[in-house]
Amino acid sequence: MANTNRAEVRTAIHSRIRRKVKGSTERPRLAIYRSLKHISAHVIDDLVGQTLVSASSTEKDLRNAGSGGNLDAARRIGQATAERALAKGIEQVVFDRGGYLYHGRIKALTDAARAAGLNKNEVVAEPEAEEQAPPPEQPTEKKSKKKKQE
Repeated sequence: MANTNRAEVRTAIHSRIRRKVKGSTERPRLAIYRSLKHISAHVIDDLVGQTLVSASSTEKDLRNAGSGGNLDAARRIGQATAERALAKGIEQVVFDRGGYLYHGRIKALTDAARAAGLNKNEVVAEPEAEEQAPPPEQPTEKKSKKKKQE
């Protein structure tokens, strides 16, 4: 029988991801946790088992009049995490989405962290580049065999 408990399914997905994603001293893991009301991010060195940097929407200086569980809060947390990590000399991280889909608040947090300077070589393609792409070539007409025989 399939498991229908959403929390257990996410935990199983997260454990599968953690088998592959490991943080090291050179490139620690950026782990993301989101709840309905808040979002948090931690930069973790898995070899030592230590949290190097963290940011959460429950902190007073990152809290806003609005909710901590929206896209704006996720962008603030991503930017704050990146600034704190860069201050400690961490420039490269491995993103751990925590079993959540890479969509919405998770994507906003990681994009804000990249824009603030984490993983400079993984800059997200800007929409302007897509618009400037040349139009696709029109398919050429194929000649039928009957015309070749005539």
